[in-house]
Amino acid sequence: MRIHHLNCGTCCPAGGRLFDGTSDAPLAHLVCHCLLVETNQGLVLVDTGYGTREVDHPRPRLSPFFLGLNNPQLRAAETAVAQVRRLGFDPADVRHIVITHLDFDHAGGLEDFPHATVHLTAREKEVADAGRGGAFVGTRRYRPCQWDEVENWRLYPFGGGERWFGFDAVRDLEGLPPEILLVPLAGHTWGHAGVAIKAADGGWLLHAGDAYFYRGEVGGEDYSCPPGLRGYQRLMEVDRKARLENQRRLRALSIDHGDQVRLFCAHDVVEWELLAGAA
Repeated sequence: MRIHHLNCGTCCPAGGRLFDGTSDAPLAHLVCHCLLVETNQGLVLVDTGYGTREVDHPRPRLSPFFLGLNNPQLRAAETAVAQVRRLGFDPADVRHIVITHLDFDHAGGLEDFPHATVHLTAREKEVADAGRGGAFVGTRRYRPCQWDEVENWRLYPFGGGERWFGFDAVRDLEGLPPEILLVPLAGHTWGHAGVAIKAADGGWLLHAGDAYFYRGEVGGEDYSCPPGLRGYQRLMEVDRKARLENQRRLRALSIDHGDQVRLFCAHDVVEWELLAGAA
């Protein structure tokens, strides 16, 4: 399988390095790190970032609160469908989309691929449909208009599957190769999951979604996160205990099995640049 690393949505919240740990300018630089995977079963997207409809009509597809807070740039060239074409593929060849969770910045492009089957945890679909995303952000984070035209859903039980490096894993996703797994990582949302992919060299990539937000939160016993991102994680969490416990487990995975598993999250620009450059 060949894996392409895409940025499907640049966000520039105010705060500079207080938000991204790097920028000297007043605005930070975050990405929506998605994957396009070439498989024998067709093309597979992992998350979609923002779609063409967000670019054309940001409201009501995005809440005014998050438009103001995240300052998404909403560039047509960054949509997944535009990047699929730029790589020389037909968007109709995207047969499957695996979603870490249904937040507005991860699911906005679903309807750009109307023939794709969408895979995620049943728990995530349940709470998203009910708008149960936290007391303040619940009615803002989930935008049902982003997925109300999706016809083909495949929903999976949350947890209890065969273990993967000590984590529960949902294997044998319908129609997908066995090298692609869902790894439940609750806390950011109730049904949040990472997506593990076994690469051609035998190692694993783990797209951890929003289970963590900053590269300094994994990779070593000493860990850090800029205050802006730390505050944003707390704003968006539904279960702090579960979120912090899963971050601890991911940190241990990155230390104990760093030679076998490459972790990355959805929004860290440095992680994306490193992986996109390597690809």
